[in-house]
Amino acid sequence: MLLLGIDLGSSSVKVSVIDGEKGRAISSASYPPSEMEISAPAPGWAEQDPELWWKNFTLALAACLKPLGTKRKDIGAIGISYQMHGLVVVDKNRKVLRPSIIWCDSRAVETGERAFDRLGKDFCLHHLLNSPGNFTASKLAWVKENEPDIYRQIFKIMLPGDYLAMRLTNEIKTSVSGLSEGIFWDFMRNEISEELLDHYGISPDLLADAVPSFSLQGELTAAVAADLGLTPGIPVSYRAGDQPNNALSLNVLKPGEVATTAGTSGVIYGVTDRTQFDPLSRINTFLHVNHTERLTRLGVLLCINGTGILNSWLKKNTGAGLNYPEMNDLAAAVEPGSDGLIILPFGNGAERMFRNREIGASVHGLNFNIHRQGHLYRAAQEAIAYSFRFGLEIMKETGINPTVIRAGESNMFLSKVFRDVLSSLTSTVITLYNTDGSVGAARGAGIGCGFYRTDEEAFSGLEVTGSSEPDPRLAMIYDARYNEWLDILENHLYE
Repeated sequence: MLLLGIDLGSSSVKVSVIDGEKGRAISSASYPPSEMEISAPAPGWAEQDPELWWKNFTLALAACLKPLGTKRKDIGAIGISYQMHGLVVVDKNRKVLRPSIIWCDSRAVETGERAFDRLGKDFCLHHLLNSPGNFTASKLAWVKENEPDIYRQIFKIMLPGDYLAMRLTNEIKTSVSGLSEGIFWDFMRNEISEELLDHYGISPDLLADAVPSFSLQGELTAAVAADLGLTPGIPVSYRAGDQPNNALSLNVLKPGEVATTAGTSGVIYGVTDRTQFDPLSRINTFLHVNHTERLTRLGVLLCINGTGILNSWLKKNTGAGLNYPEMNDLAAAVEPGSDGLIILPFGNGAERMFRNREIGASVHGLNFNIHRQGHLYRAAQEAIAYSFRFGLEIMKETGINPTVIRAGESNMFLSKVFRDVLSSLTSTVITLYNTDGSVGAARGAGIGCGFYRTDEEAFSGLEVTGSSEPDPRLAMIYDARYNEWLDILENHLYE
């Protein structure tokens, strides 16, 4: 059996087909070649047209299926990963009523803050494990307050992945994990939060029926199958937000296991069986993809906005035509510690781990007689590693204390400098794997349709492609440098 995985991001849609028996991708494609448009009708807003997601999915799918020829008939299940926290609203005819308010839109921040104050800190942290913040529920409340004509027409609300599944199957469903992602879930009562819905004046009828992340969730309709060049009746058997799915793709399913990404922003995602919260709301907690009523599996997520975007900014503005491997080579030629050059990488807006403070990026200790390009590139990678250690210290307060961190072979983890610094600084082994979000979604589809009977079967094709282990010499150097960096950071936070 072949398995189809879809990864709906805010920049592009990637599609992969894996050989279920071997667990390896045999074809992949993404679209568009450049980033998808994000519209900003007002400052702090961010919207995308769901029809654009569908169009780019169909184009990516066509490119992915082309080399398969007649083998496409062997595709037996579909899995979906998607950008989290977005809001899609449709009427009774399944017509989208307005552009999707996506994850990076901040219009509902004040709405969530008012809810936090009125529901009370104690209730929110113990029941929701977080502030209502800028999550999907608060975005819906914003529509209710500011666009009442649209709100009155809403039949169902969906997350971005739910919309894609609806287009494929004509079924409107969501997942329990998705409900927790949207801050609709009461973790103490293990049900939808009536208090939150009552506060916002939202009818529970607007929520789609929830299904397990791994389950038969609808079948590809004949009409859509004909348009896509696929066989009718293929089940959609998995859906998950991009970060829980990234964890799944790396076989991070058990308490204590941790997955990381370091693209434009950075994410640390750990699995726990303890219902805990951060009293400062610096982390997010969701029901993980393998959570059940009998088996508590929660995903604890910490996001760092200022990570890889620093590296890409340096490439654009100081690289003079260099590619990332060349930048990494220049960084590797500089001694650890970058001859006293220190960077704060937080120039990508407010940071949740600083309680939504916006402290900006800055360079410290710059010496025009000593420092060159390579110093900037190494100091940047060291700074990103420092920010990950800072984040991990917060995660440890929730009981997650990893000895191994898993990551896909992509973005910042392609740099040996970065991997070695992070490994030594955090006393963890960094292990890289041959996977990505679309491959993980395909693997999830195989679990959901019952093709894989055990985790061992599902992850048999997952291979280690590289690793970094803590270096005691580097650990001594970077412990001292991290404390210097921390002093500078604290001066910025409390000035």
